[in-house]
Amino acid sequence: MYQICVSGAAKGETVEEGRKLAMELGEAIAKAGHHLITGATVGLPNYAAEAYKKAGGKMSIGISPADSKIEHVMKYRLPTKAYDAIVYSGLHYVGRDVLLINTSDAVLSVGGRLGTLHEAIIAIETEKPIGFFIGSGGVSDYVDELIELGRPLREDTYIAVNESAEGLVRDMTKHLDDINAKYKNLFH
Repeated sequence: MYQICVSGAAKGETVEEGRKLAMELGEAIAKAGHHLITGATVGLPNYAAEAYKKAGGKMSIGISPADSKIEHVMKYRLPTKAYDAIVYSGLHYVGRDVLLINTSDAVLSVGGRLGTLHEAIIAIETEKPIGFFIGSGGVSDYVDELIELGRPLREDTYIAVNESAEGLVRDMTKHLDDINAKYKNLFH
């Protein structure tokens, strides 16, 4: 079981384009038995979290930019219902993104705009495995061009691309199992 981050657009065109796909991604993460973590925001991450809970997901965690539940709801206007726990980081969006990515075992990106791009860059720069759900619009559909701009990547950088939520989760799980194989007895 891994802690999988879903990154995606909170607002804009890609939210409507990617809604169904974000829900498929949340459901696939639940079916795989992983925990879900998002930036505790509206839009695609929240759709993924709602679908994750509906599919029987074990633990959904939100990392908020706010420093309290009151600020999370009143200032940032962010949701709470799809989460079993929310960490109120007080780090605003930029700091929240760093904490979100670094507390995840892997990042799966659906749709997205600048915030999603920011999270993807953090993942790539910190060698966090990342996957992109192609066909969901926004940043995710430009991953090939973005990666080409950043060449050369570090040797250990893992980037998955898939047009299927189940395929993306399966590919990422296999990668995580492979790189963590020597530690499998640590958690039994």
